[in-house]
Amino acid sequence: MIEQAAGCRIKVEALDEAYQALAEQWAERLGLPLDVADAEFALQVSAQGVQLQQLGPDAPGPVRVDFVEGGAAHRRLYGGGSGQMIAKAVGIQQGVRPRVLDATAGLGKDAFVLASLGCEMSLVERQPLIAALLEDGLARGLNDPHVAPIVLRMHLLKGNSIEVMRHWEGEPPQVIYLDPMFPHREKTALVKKEMRVFRPLVGDDNDAPALLEAALALATHRVVVKRPRKAPCIAGPKPSHGLEGKSSRYDIYPKKALKP
Repeated sequence: MIEQAAGCRIKVEALDEAYQALAEQWAERLGLPLDVADAEFALQVSAQGVQLQQLGPDAPGPVRVDFVEGGAAHRRLYGGGSGQMIAKAVGIQQGVRPRVLDATAGLGKDAFVLASLGCEMSLVERQPLIAALLEDGLARGLNDPHVAPIVLRMHLLKGNSIEVMRHWEGEPPQVIYLDPMFPHREKTALVKKEMRVFRPLVGDDNDAPALLEAALALATHRVVVKRPRKAPCIAGPKPSHGLEGKSSRYDIYPKKALKP
């Protein structure tokens, strides 16, 4: 059952009668109603997959995960390969493709970039609605011959990232990647459609210090934290160095060198 964050009312609906049964399955899995007159959000099911739509006159368009077309496809084809800052941050180099845990997976965009470069990725997303979008996007990605090999390197885990890391079973990840939701700022918080939709559901990651602590305890080689460029570091141990871009930076906490 979803804890409806900040009192948000959420329903599941089929946009086409042919998908009513699938909508009912999602409603049952997520513990959400199918018919709520005053819902603020709708998880919508159609031939295009599953999408999250904020309801109301000024609401932005729907949010869905699409690894086949749009921004993901453009970045896969023209994004700069292993020269991208995120690739350098996690330690990708000749002969090195680390096993990475993305503990704040969101819509999976960064994880998809790293998987497309050859990293084996584990993804954790604790917000059930976002995890549902991600699960649906991964499933649809398997149907595309170019994207399927990448998606097969992306393994979705459900639950609270801190608890998942504290009770990790099996071989630990070499690198843990964190991109916590940054506290609200008027000028920047509403820029992206996804952020407008997600913030009422997710809020800020006020447990980011605990997230960093759990990551540092589990990762064998390094932890990487993505932050807005001018934001302070997460409270706790300080990173040894960082990579800075136009709008964001990567704080790097090394434990052991990654070698071929």
